[in-house]
Amino acid sequence: MGPYIISMILMAVGMAASGMLKRKFAQYQKVNLLSRLSGKEIAERMLRESNIHDVQVISTPGFLSDHYNPQNKTVNLSAEVYEGRNVSAAAVAAHECGHAVQHATSYSMLQMRSKMVPAVKIGTNLGQIVLMVGLGLLALGKFGSIVFIIGIALFSLSTLFSLVTLPVEYDASKRALAWLKSSNVAAGDENEMAEDALKWAARTYVVAAISSIAMLLYYIMIFVSRNRN
Repeated sequence: MGPYIISMILMAVGMAASGMLKRKFAQYQKVNLLSRLSGKEIAERMLRESNIHDVQVISTPGFLSDHYNPQNKTVNLSAEVYEGRNVSAAAVAAHECGHAVQHATSYSMLQMRSKMVPAVKIGTNLGQIVLMVGLGLLALGKFGSIVFIIGIALFSLSTLFSLVTLPVEYDASKRALAWLKSSNVAAGDENEMAEDALKWAARTYVVAAISSIAMLLYYIMIFVSRNRN
C-alpha cells in the first residue's frame, strides 16, 4: 500500500474524527452545567484563578472557531461556547484558557509553535506550488531535482508544525480538565463528558499530523523513484 493511498485513508479517518467531534459537541451541548456558568464566565474565572489579568475573553463568529490569540492576548470563543451553559461550552472555554496559561507560564512548546507560524505560512502557501512545478521539471529533466527538494523542504515545515501542535493541544486539555475538576465548575459525570469531548478534539490533531507525515513520505518517494530512472 503506497503512501498516497495511506494518505487518502487517513484523510477519510480525519473526516470521520472531525464528524465525531461535532457529534460529541452537539451531544454534550444538551447537558446543562449544574453551576449554570456560561463559557464566557468560565473562561474569565479560570483566567482570574490562574492569576492572569491581561487576557480578554471575546466572542468570535463561526462554529467551533474557538482559539487563543497570543499576539493580542484574547480568548476567542464562538457564540455557542461564549453564551453556552453546558458541558461542551465548559470544555472548550477551559481548553482555550489552557493556552492562555501556557502563554503566561512560557510553556516551551507553545513558544516554539508561535515562532514557527511565519515560516509555516510561507511553506503552506508555496509548498504545493513548488512541488507541482518541481514535478513538471522532473519530467523534463531540467532543474527538477533542486526545485522538488525545495518543495519538500517547504512542505516539511507544515508537517513539523503539526507535530509540535500535538503536545500543545494535549497540555491545554490537561490543564483545562484539572481546573474544571478542582474548581467544581464541572463535577462528576460532567467532568467525564468534558474529558471525552476534548479527547476527540485531540484525535483530530493526531490524524492531521499522521496524514501530513504520510504525504511528506509520498513526495520523498516520488523524488527517490524519479532519480533512479
